[in-house]
Amino acid sequence: MTQSERPRRRRGRSRRRRRLRLRRALLASLVVGSLLLVTGGWVGFRGWQARAHLLNAAGLARELSAQVVSGDTGRAQRTLAALQEQSAAARAATGDPGWWLGRHTPFVGDNLAAVRQISVAIDDLARTAFPPLLRTDLTDLVPAGGRLDPAGLRTVSAQLSSVDDTVQQTRASLAAVPTDGLVGQVREALTDLRGEIDRLAALTAAADQASRLLPPLLGVDGPRRYLLVFQNPAELRATGGMVGAYAVIHAEDGRIRLGRQGTSAAFGHFLPPLKVPPEVRAIWTDLPGIYPADVNLTPHFPTAAALYREMFRRRTGGTVDGVLAVDPVVLSYLLKATGPVSVPGGLTLASDTAVRTLLSDSYQRMDNDRQDAFFAASAAGVFNALLKENINSRALLSAFDRAVTERRILFWSARPEEQRTFGDSRIAGTLPERDTVPTVGVFLNDGSGAKLGYYLRPAATLTVGDCRPDGRRELRLRVTLHSAAPKSGLSKSVTGLALAGDPYTVRTLVSVYSPAGGAVLGARLDGVETPMSSGAERGRRVGRATADVGPGASRTLEVTLLTAKTGAGAAELWLTPTATPWTTHVVTAPSCDQ
Repeated sequence: MTQSERPRRRRGRSRRRRRLRLRRALLASLVVGSLLLVTGGWVGFRGWQARAHLLNAAGLARELSAQVVSGDTGRAQRTLAALQEQSAAARAATGDPGWWLGRHTPFVGDNLAAVRQISVAIDDLARTAFPPLLRTDLTDLVPAGGRLDPAGLRTVSAQLSSVDDTVQQTRASLAAVPTDGLVGQVREALTDLRGEIDRLAALTAAADQASRLLPPLLGVDGPRRYLLVFQNPAELRATGGMVGAYAVIHAEDGRIRLGRQGTSAAFGHFLPPLKVPPEVRAIWTDLPGIYPADVNLTPHFPTAAALYREMFRRRTGGTVDGVLAVDPVVLSYLLKATGPVSVPGGLTLASDTAVRTLLSDSYQRMDNDRQDAFFAASAAGVFNALLKENINSRALLSAFDRAVTERRILFWSARPEEQRTFGDSRIAGTLPERDTVPTVGVFLNDGSGAKLGYYLRPAATLTVGDCRPDGRRELRLRVTLHSAAPKSGLSKSVTGLALAGDPYTVRTLVSVYSPAGGAVLGARLDGVETPMSSGAERGRRVGRATADVGPGASRTLEVTLLTAKTGAGAAELWLTPTATPWTTHVVTAPSCDQ
């Protein structure tokens, strides 16, 4: 071989090797491409199937919820069977090898993985959580003949604990699914399901907690005594209303009875003041430690309850194991379960008229002493009906659920180990020091010295703003207070001290609490910048403004706030329960990582 032929031969071998590599690459690409095309078509077909099954499952879940609430057990069982069939089909459609391979491909893999997680979550709930929930007799949580059955409570507790474990595990697995890169429909489906599971988890956790706590709270391990206090939203306080009448509840071996009754007015005032937490004192001075009517100027119910319990002890010499607070709106909900209840004076309380009777009509006909007695007697009448009448248990549970959701029933235990188990649940009325979702509090306190709160019509809109470079988000709050009070004709007991000047003008102290770790930046009242007194409570900045609202008029307070560092685009409102429910709207935004 000549010297000139060697380079040509090397170049020929190099070209052949390149052609061979190219053919192999083309062949590999053809195989992979064909596999992806087949897989993509298969995944697309299975995805269409999964979508149909998931949509069917969602509709069946809504039917199941309505049937469970109405007590239609037979139809609920049939609906559950259909739901299990659809959820199992969705799980199967997203669990074959083709789907598994698709989950490991670029671009679409995360979306397929998320749909798989959604399918698994719904199927887990349908197979593991819902069947024992349908078998659980929740009526064991309701007294019959004035007594709760401890053995029935223990059975319910075991069943609810199992359900709650499944729900909480499902919630945790969905929370771990990343949302980065998901297409809009999948992200929206995941977000909606997370919201539904969060609500379900809150309910199952509360039910599990209640079933475990009720036996000791109801004196199974020894007698207990509690203060039942009645908040009056006609004279607003942060947790709902001024504490007026009270009664002592006796509980022993599951049996409940009502004992001594009285009014806060009989306590007088306390000097020197009771010890008030420094942060609360900085905002409200010593008022919560002086006057029983002011213990709940703070929205943190444990503070208010502990103060009231001590006032009761000092004036009566009696000690109690906890404080339970309700309001007339709660009584109206309970009357749906008991039916109308007769009260002294020849009057009858009915569900649709109880709030007006207690917070408006009685003030026009009675003096202050008779009002307190009437209020206490009305509450006792409803309470006794709950214990003695043959009532609709499911209607009663529904009434309790609604009242707790609206924070109209609050409970504080004087035993720290029990109080800790309530955590930051709604019934505890605890102002949390941390947020899972940025939460803004709007709390109302009457500044009129009158009972015009019955006529207040509040509304609130919270809008989530842009993400800032420092990781915080701006929130815009708009609170509108409208007064439906007449211009004349109200009794002196309603117009009271008329601290706003005009007896028919309601003066409201509006306290705005920032999200935990956040800030209150500024405020405008009816479009004009207004100063807000500042403070802090439990890790939240507090801004307070005063709004005087004349009869038929409205005032609007706009407040700008900051969250702590958060990527969340959601937010929540915590509001003072009022005689007429708030009109609310929360405008969310995309998360900061989208």
